[in-house]
Order: sequence, then structure tokens, then C-alpha cells
Amino acid sequence: MHVFYTPDIATSPELPEEEAGHCLRVLRLGVGDEVMLTDGRGYFYRAVISAATGKRCQVRVTETIEQEPFWRGHLHLALAPTKNMDRMEWLAEKATEIGFDELTFLNCRFSERKVIKTERIEKIVVSAVKQSLKARKPVVNELTDFQRFVAQDLPGQKFIAHCYEGEKPLLQDVLEPGKDALVLIGPEGDFSPEEVAQAEAAGFQPISLGKSRLRTETAALVAVHLMNLKNAL
Repeated sequence: MHVFYTPDIATSPELPEEEAGHCLRVLRLGVGDEVMLTDGRGYFYRAVISAATGKRCQVRVTETIEQEPFWRGHLHLALAPTKNMDRMEWLAEKATEIGFDELTFLNCRFSERKVIKTERIEKIVVSAVKQSLKARKPVVNELTDFQRFVAQDLPGQKFIAHCYEGEKPLLQDVLEPGKDALVLIGPEGDFSPEEVAQAEAAGFQPISLGKSRLRTETAALVAVHLMNLKNAL
């Protein structure tokens, strides 16, 4: 059964316009057909189409189903977007399929991309949520200045992955199950030494993701996977 993203279903028994178009014009569903909805906040809703007119699709919810969490804690990935947006779109899709809670884009000193349109990323995340049958949608944040971001009072475990010399334990060895976790991933040119120092001063622990030199999106996906596995229920 197809799943439709309906963030306001608890207060408005109607599919958003884009979802309604897919439901009515692409799948050719109509009045009386059963559909499955998710609000992205942890719930599925079994429903029946009650009215279909033009671009509008109204439904009647018949059952509310809470989905148990797949992992513990709040898993947050923050990274500098690559110049090629296809790689960021791929990352957003795969990280959502694996499972995490929040994605923040960072504007760093050596960032290849200083502007990013999160609307496209948001659509890819929604699609991946539906495809992977998850009832929780990750938060997608706008591009944020690195210094401003790390200066915030961020809860939980905080890590920064960089390529400079120094003692850096493997991420999987220092992650504590059940705790919120945030990992910073830098641009292809890495974080600047000043950014690393600022992050460490703000309580971020330097970590390694292994001996291989990884592209930004690969490193980010490895970090998400390790956080997810360590916190899996």
C-alpha cells in the first residue's frame, strides 16, 4: 500500500496538494479506496478517501497506529554541502533510509557551496521516509555558519571528524548507546585548523571514521550508520 505524507492529518483530514495529485492523477485512486498516511511525527494513519475533487483529496481516518522508535536518542548530522548537489541528495535519501533525526548544513571556511536550497532536500527526505516505511521524518535545517552552530548549547555527545594528526578514537568506540549524538563532517578541503580548535573548545571530541580517506557524503553516511547501529533498539 502506498504511504502519503500528511503532516497536518491530526487537524486537517486532507492530503497536501502534491500528495493529492500523486494519489488521484498518478495512482488513480478514488472515493472508497484505502490509503496509509504518516504525519512524520511517529504515527501512521489508515484512512479511506471520502472526497476527490480536482486537486483535493479528503480522507476519513479509520485507525491511528503509533510506530515504536527504531533507535534511541536524537541522532544529528551536520556537514558542509558539496559542490555537486546530486551527492547531497543521495546522502539525504540514504541517511533517511538508515535512520536519523536531524540534518544541518554548515557554511565552513573551505566550503565548496555557500548556498543551498533545502526544499529539494526536504522532498527527497519525505520520499525516503515513505519508501522505507518510517513514521518519523528527519528535520532538515537551513545552511548555518559553522562558528555560530558550534557555539550553541547543543545537548548530548558531540564529535568532529577531521583529517589532521592527533589522537582520534574510532567513532564506534566512543559512542554511548542511548545518548543524543551529533557528528560534524567537513568539506572536501576539510575543516580549517581554527574551526577544529573552536569545535574542541566547545566540547566536540575529534574522532576517526577509519583509515580510508572518504568523500564528504561517504563520511557522513558512515557516521549516520554508526550512530544508528550503536543506538538500534
